[in-house]
Amino acid sequence: MIKLKNATQIAEMRDACRITGEALLAARDCVREGVSTYEIDRVVREYIEKHGAKPSFLGYAGFPGSACISINDEVIHGIPSKKKILREGDIVKIDVGAFYKGYHGDSARTIGVGRISPEAEQLIRATRDSFFAGVAALVPGNRLGDVGAAVDNVARQNGFSTVKRYVGHGVGHDLHESPDVPNYGEAGRGLRLMSGMTLAIEPMVNAGTEDVYELPDGWTVKTRDHKLSAHYENTVALMDNGVLIMTQIEDDF
Repeated sequence: MIKLKNATQIAEMRDACRITGEALLAARDCVREGVSTYEIDRVVREYIEKHGAKPSFLGYAGFPGSACISINDEVIHGIPSKKKILREGDIVKIDVGAFYKGYHGDSARTIGVGRISPEAEQLIRATRDSFFAGVAALVPGNRLGDVGAAVDNVARQNGFSTVKRYVGHGVGHDLHESPDVPNYGEAGRGLRLMSGMTLAIEPMVNAGTEDVYELPDGWTVKTRDHKLSAHYENTVALMDNGVLIMTQIEDDF
């Protein structure tokens, strides 16, 4: 069942989303050569808890970290570790969630470590652009297929592919609510979009094949061909007068 929110509920949810976005900014400021993903996770947890919230991911289905931190060909759900050290040229995906006063926020970015390759820069840029193409299709009366098609079109126009196995989702009182929000689809098809929907739109875009696989740790997802992957996510609210991007704190991040 889709849980539509009224204006008061969306206003309340914005606090959780703000903390989520700010925690992601704190994580970004830690990204540099020689830093472990464990250290980035520690910063995320401390920021969230300092502001009276709880990390949404910590303990979720047994996940051991406060953030999912995935490097290079790792797509999503990377487990923070003292053994995973960032190196010059890496791209790191940081996915953060915060639970505050009954609501979750969910947001992710891909960040380059020092100087990265032109292909990595293009991949990160195209993934961000695909998110905003999806947001542009978020109009009451449109269909979910319009959003997915818009995301997928941008990825393909740049020579990349969208992951089909994992999708975006509704978010609110629960971290994952209905509906699923695929990063692909057919325009004009699927569930009709309605004002009051709060969604995590999250393109996962691969430099090569869309095929992925899960590591034996039960969490980390990697590209099948071991080419780079990027991730860009915000929690958004669909309203009568447009889309509110609730987890975006800085316009260029």
